[in-house]
Amino acid sequence: MDRKKIYNPSSCESLNDRKIFGGNPHGILNFTKAKYTWALKLWDMMEGNTWFPKEVDTTKDVIDYNKNLTDAEKRMYDLVWSQLISMDSFQTNNLADNINPYITAPEINACLSRQAYEEANHSKSYAVMVEAICDNTDLIYEMEKHDEVLRRKNDYISSVYEELAGDVTEEKLVLAMFANQILEGIYFYSGFTAIYALARTGRMLGSAQMIRFIQRDEITHLLLFQNMINSTKKERPELFTDDLKEKVYEMFQKAGDLEIEWGKYITQNQIMGFTDDIIETYIHYLVDDRLSAVGFDKLYNASHPIKWVDDFSKFNDQKTNFFEGNVSNYSKGSLSFDDF
Repeated sequence: MDRKKIYNPSSCESLNDRKIFGGNPHGILNFTKAKYTWALKLWDMMEGNTWFPKEVDTTKDVIDYNKNLTDAEKRMYDLVWSQLISMDSFQTNNLADNINPYITAPEINACLSRQAYEEANHSKSYAVMVEAICDNTDLIYEMEKHDEVLRRKNDYISSVYEELAGDVTEEKLVLAMFANQILEGIYFYSGFTAIYALARTGRMLGSAQMIRFIQRDEITHLLLFQNMINSTKKERPELFTDDLKEKVYEMFQKAGDLEIEWGKYITQNQIMGFTDDIIETYIHYLVDDRLSAVGFDKLYNASHPIKWVDDFSKFNDQKTNFFEGNVSNYSKGSLSFDDF
């Protein structure tokens, strides 16, 4: 596949002829005409969710980190930020370099560009948190050089992106959509839940608020790729061969195993409300949920073991409201323990 042309005035592509990829776009972004109306809904949601890291008050988190966290909790807290920093760094570059150049629907190009900005904004938020709260900023940003488990997870995620880049084919691009669905919908969640588990005890509430904003963004990113996959299935059903489906299941199974390993590693079965057994069941539940969202059979038939997480993140409300066409507005103020 070739990258799309930035400007293509000779194109005679009609709105009905527009495709997720493999189209012949004009190169003009016209928000008044869109084939994929779900992309316009997502754009409005992303725009309405705009937030800035400086809005979150981390003053009490500094005290909690230094006086009210155990050594195991501090270790977990530092590892969570190290991994989240890695993934959003990967994704900022991946979207611009590996995905968007091959997507030929301008309304989806716009959403992917907005997502790339949001990933960079997450990186800014991590910098704010780490600089204000943690003992050793440089160590957190270079943790993969010292922590074998983190390095192994980062190596695998980046290797998938590298493998799906290079000489891009239609199958590779479809698999890249699934890889992005996995990153947005599975790899973040041990870290998110670990921070929420601390907040359940009334500690690190500013950190939990920051994660809520980040996760709200990640939900829209997840929806973006799930809709891209489902639209591609309708346009190009011949691409979803048994061989491709087998590769997809392998990707999800590997991602689930890796995230379970990571969750158990950062918590060491010492975090109240987030035990090894809960981590395994929760990640299996997420794998099943993401597969179902794109029309694939579940692997584990797992039930949600920690529904209190939904109260922290507003995940279910936001997902439901999106498909009903309503966008929930959440307060940007600092959290109090009553919010949990």
